[in-house]
Parts: sequence; C-alpha cells; structure tokens
Amino acid sequence: METAMSRNTPLTDLEFCALVSSKICHDIISPVGAIANGLEIIEEEADETMREHAMALVKKSASTASAKLQFARLAFGAAGSAGAEIDLNEAEKVLRPIVETGKHTLVWNGPSATMAKDKVKLLLNLATIALDTLPRGGTIAVSITGEGDRVAFEVRCTGEKARIPAEFEELLSGESDRPLDAHSIQPFFTIRLAEA
Repeated sequence: METAMSRNTPLTDLEFCALVSSKICHDIISPVGAIANGLEIIEEEADETMREHAMALVKKSASTASAKLQFARLAFGAAGSAGAEIDLNEAEKVLRPIVETGKHTLVWNGPSATMAKDKVKLLLNLATIALDTLPRGGTIAVSITGEGDRVAFEVRCTGEKARIPAEFEELLSGESDRPLDAHSIQPFFTIRLAEA
C-alpha cells in the first residue's frame, strides 16, 4: 500500500492502521524468524554444541521479540483509556532494550512520575527515531522536567556523523512526495502526536 507522505494528505483510518500494523510486523519478523530457525536446528542437529548455539539464538531472539512487542504496545497502542497516564519508569523500561542493542546508549534523566499517555508515546517515538539519526552509534539522552500538567521533555542525540534522515526532514516540512510505508509511518505518526 502506498500513500503520498505529505502531511496534508489525509490517510483513512484503515490505511493508517494497516501501515502501523505493517511497521510492528516488520520490526518483529526478524527475531521471530530467528526463533523458528533456531528451533529447526535444535530439532534436526545431532551436535550438542550446535544445539546449544541454536538455543542461545532462540533465547536472544525471544527476548528481542518480546522487547519490541512491549515497546509497540506503549508507543503505538491504546495504553489504557483516554486521558490515561503512563509511569515514566515503564517508559524507560520498554525503551532501553530498543535503544541499547550494541552501538547506542540511552541516558535517562527524569523523575519517578507519570505523564499523559500521548506525551509518553511522543517521547518513545522521538527516541527511537533518534536511532536513525545516529547511523554509527552514539548517545540518546532523554531529560524530563516538571510535574503534572507541566511536564516537559527533551530528546538529544550525539554521535559521529549524526544527521536527520532526509525523509524525516521532508515530512516535517510537508514537502514529501515519497510513498508512505512501514518504515516512514513512525515519523508520520510522531508528527501527528506532536500536533495533537
């Protein structure tokens, strides 16, 4: 499904849901596929060392898939009723394994508090978009200040060759004619959250 990415082009609810669903599926297909491959090796391999390596792959991939699903539930899901608040400790807990996969580090500075769910969604999505700005790795620093209705946050990225991806800049400016797909739906969704 391709839809023009202009911020001014409305998506139907079904198109929007389909693209977000595609993004979530795209994110978890690799670890789920690795689980299937590992189980196949365990089933067919006689060498105990190979079976142990396969089991380690299954465990790591299951952990990755679980982390990505937990993140998606908070970043894209309903997360309770309208007006609900989300514990910031929970937000950090689901974000950390998404960011810290090898070449990126998450620095989280904020109170143990709650924040409106749409603000938490915005924070989580901005932090993961930040990964694309640091192709060679780096630090994503989240700072949260204030409390109650006056909570504010900042997501800062530092690293070698840091840059804003062209498609995200185009989306922000409203100048993009690229097709909207499972990769670009997250920046689009994030912009919609920021505008809400």
